[in-house]
Amino acid sequence: MTEYQPVVYVVDDDTGMLESTAWLLESMDIQCRTFADGARFLEAVHADMFGCVLLDVRMPGMGGLTVQQALRDQQCPLPVILVSGHADVPMVKRAFRGGATDFIEKPFNEQELLDVVQQALEADRRIHERRAFERAVGARFQALTPRERDLVEPLARGLRAREIAAELDIGARTAELYRSRVFQRLQVNNLAELVQLCVVAGIIDPYDAALRTIAESGSSG
Repeated sequence: MTEYQPVVYVVDDDTGMLESTAWLLESMDIQCRTFADGARFLEAVHADMFGCVLLDVRMPGMGGLTVQQALRDQQCPLPVILVSGHADVPMVKRAFRGGATDFIEKPFNEQELLDVVQQALEADRRIHERRAFERAVGARFQALTPRERDLVEPLARGLRAREIAAELDIGARTAELYRSRVFQRLQVNNLAELVQLCVVAGIIDPYDAALRTIAESGSSG
């Protein structure tokens, strides 16, 4: 997994605000990059960036809300904190409907800004941890042979070896052998862990998995 090294991207046409915000963040050992307009920032954007965006709403040319929409169009998951010295209710509503994690008004309190940034960075860290886990799960499923993959969905449905054997027209011992291989390759120890991985991989529906867990806990009680 790539080491998580977040950057706060500060986008504001006010040079003084850019410099003071960068100084504040760097004084707290938070790495940052500054951009004087939204278009230049978007040129630097890619989907695997770590960190968050501190984005001014009112800028010449491309305003903050437009930049926010462009980030969504590019499927960039960076949390967005919008900043404005002239906020109104429709603006704030539009920002949050667009997925903003927070909205703060200028002039902002330094501690308030730091708190909001830290919360956004924590949210971003969780996003990337989840994506890394999903990639790792996908790699485990890719390591299965075609026949082993055939067993995954029946196993996740809770079928026993003899039931899987009948469904796939193989011997019960063969089904049991493949079952052991599937558990080993997927690095799971029990059905509950297998079901969780299948949900992450999109093999089974989370709702069905929840019902299955309830039914199993009921039958074991």
